[in-house]
Amino acid sequence: MNRIFLAAMAAILILPAAPLVLPAATLRAEPLSDLPLIYQDDFESGAAAWKPTDPTAWKITKTDAGSVYSQFKKKSDYEPPHRSPYNVSLLKNIVVGDFDLVAKVRSTHPDYGHRDVCLFFDYRDSAHFYYVHLGKKADDHANQIFIVNEAARKKISITSTDGTNWDDAWHTVKISRRIKDGSIKIFFDDMKNPVMTASDLHFTHGRVGLGSFDDTSDWDDIRLYGERVKKPKQPLLLKAK
Repeated sequence: MNRIFLAAMAAILILPAAPLVLPAATLRAEPLSDLPLIYQDDFESGAAAWKPTDPTAWKITKTDAGSVYSQFKKKSDYEPPHRSPYNVSLLKNIVVGDFDLVAKVRSTHPDYGHRDVCLFFDYRDSAHFYYVHLGKKADDHANQIFIVNEAARKKISITSTDGTNWDDAWHTVKISRRIKDGSIKIFFDDMKNPVMTASDLHFTHGRVGLGSFDDTSDWDDIRLYGERVKKPKQPLLLKAK
């Protein structure tokens, strides 16, 4: 009996160990922000929280995966006071200083060199704001971070890429803004390594928004992390570092 027992134990000891599978609930995703979540929107209840520059260019579209906020009209009726994007929809009533804005976006425009989507931030009014242009091919007017400050948009990117490889799939984008050092970081799908960076302190708070320069796009699963600030009565312009 002892020899049988010892043989059985030896067989158990040489069996390969089964892989340890943790329940999905115990796996922790990489946090998207170290700031508190102050707003989120999946557009299942509409888009009443958003104010487009041209209401006829935006609509809620039902898909198999749920509702999306669709900027479907390429030729917007909005004319900005200075050269800058034509298709803009701003989040109402929330002004932030430091923030992280995360969104899912799908370009719905046929492919070409400047196929793009844009995100807007530190938006004071139509003549004072920043935006990032995620364009198919980079040049001084595409796939860059820009400032609009009472003049046509001006590139402020310190680093960028050769372009944003748009296809017809959904992608995750993120803007990370910190006022203390003026940093602006843009992420595309990879939330660890920014595809663009800049540093500027002309504007230190404002609203955020979605859109494109003059293309079309769908948006979903918006999350805004940040610190609310009181809405300024007029633009507060500071010297850039």
